[in-house]
This record gives sequence, C-alpha cells and structure tokens, in this order.
Amino acid sequence: MTLSASPEDSGKRLDHFLQAQLPQYTRSRLQSWIKDGRVTVNGASVKASAVLRGGERIEVSPGELPALKASPEDLPIDILYEDASVIAVNKPAGLIVHAGAGAHSGTLVNRLIHHFAKLSQLGGDLRPGIVHRLDKGTSGVLLVARDDAAHQHLAKQFSGRTVEKVYLALVHGTVGADSGRVNTPIERDSARRTRMTTRSGSGRSALTAYRVLERFEKYTFLEVRIGTGRTHQIRVHLASIGHAVAGDRLYGAPPAERIFLHAHRIVFDSQVAAQRVTVEAPLPADLQEWLVRLQTARPQV
Repeated sequence: MTLSASPEDSGKRLDHFLQAQLPQYTRSRLQSWIKDGRVTVNGASVKASAVLRGGERIEVSPGELPALKASPEDLPIDILYEDASVIAVNKPAGLIVHAGAGAHSGTLVNRLIHHFAKLSQLGGDLRPGIVHRLDKGTSGVLLVARDDAAHQHLAKQFSGRTVEKVYLALVHGTVGADSGRVNTPIERDSARRTRMTTRSGSGRSALTAYRVLERFEKYTFLEVRIGTGRTHQIRVHLASIGHAVAGDRLYGAPPAERIFLHAHRIVFDSQVAAQRVTVEAPLPADLQEWLVRLQTARPQV
C-alpha cells in the first residue's frame, strides 16, 4: 500500500498517521510492521516516532495476520445492554480484557467469543469486538462491537470525544474544591515502564474533570469524567494532584483489596437505536461496603 502525507500531516508521528489512514489495523500491529521494516518513508525505514513534514511517500507492506489465539471459554458475563450492533458488559475488577503478556485465557475476550457467534474483527485477532479498555483493577461498563461497521461507528465517537464516560473513585486525602479539572499531558514513565507520568509536561493531551460527592476524614469520594482515554489517565491525573486512588499501589497509595475505581456510566450514539443510549453499572458490593464503613466511622455532628 502506498500513502502520501499531505501538508496537513506535518508534525504528526508516523504511527499516528498510519493509525488514522489504516483504521482496519490495530496500532500495535502497525507499530510492529514499522519495527520490522515493513513501512518505509521515501524509501527508508524509520522509527514509529518519526515526525512527518508533509509530502512524504509512505509504503506499507502488511505482514501476515497471526492466527486467532483467543479460544472460547464458558465463563459468565454480566450483560448490561445489548442491541444488534453493541453489547455493554459489566467487567468485574481483576478481569483482564484481552490476552497479553502472561495472560492467554480467562480474559473477557475468551468469554465473549463463547457467548457471541460474531464480533468485530477490526481490533485484531486477539481483541475481537474490543473498542476500548478498562484496566484490570477497574470495574464497570465496557462496550463491545458486534461487527466492523459498529466498531467504526463507536471508534469515531471515542476519537471525536462524544462518548460520555463517568467513573466513581475514592481518593486519599481531602479534596478542597468541590470540582476541578486536570489537563496535564500524559506519557509513559521512562524510569518505570509500567507507570504513566505527568512530570515532564509533555506527552499526549488528556482531560479529567472531577466533582466531590462525599468527604471523609482521610478520603474523598469523587465523580470523574474523562474527555480522553489515555492509559491510567484517572489514576495518574488524580495522583499528580496529591490524591491517589485508594488501593492504587502503582501510584503511591497504601495496599488494599482492590483499587476503588469504577466505570459507572457510559453514554453513546447507538447505530441501531438511532438515539443516545445510557448504560450504568451499579457500584460493586465490595466498593459499596467500603463506602458504608467510611460513613459509619465518620463522627456524628
């Protein structure tokens, strides 16, 4: 495949350009092709981070698609909403969305391909139907595309930031203002690759807005809305302002049974229903019990 970078593409990273031009392939697959020399810019192999100037001739020689490794497993799924194009599931904390390093079974994808005969293939062979993700420790609503058209329809909404995503989080410390916003860019921590960071002031743009729901002696219960979907976004943004999510050891919180972060509500345009659809996942019992303990221990005024 031969592509041409336009003047409007000046300043874009090569992998970001390819992801926009070839949405049928996952970003990780495109990056692997770049690494393997299957992508050239003006005849030369470059890195995924190479910045385009505009006017370049970009040739892509796709590699063979790997065989589907995910196998169906008869494990339960909590379905919150379903129509002919979209499935909304309630992912429990501790469940990995799709296969990755060290995890090849027991994932949400293994369950999905058992329960549903057909899912979108645009996410790649290991991620059928997956349009977006939740961290392993995060519970709540996650959308799954039944076919490629639905996947593209949802992906455009996510990239256009028209999907409303609302989380519930318990954080350490007393958040002073009743509401606030964090918009510092996020990038991977070069010293600790499992973490993200805001310290350098560079990276990918991110927007997190929060509202205080309830204050306790050592914690604050928040409603959090995100305008972007960066890796660990809520966790790293809240930690960056001194309020790590309860149980989030990776970002400095004391250990707990789980992270108190829950994807409570998602609002999107349904391709089938031709209207906005709101799906909510109730706060899991373990998090609800955590809140009740804090409320019970609070001094009576």
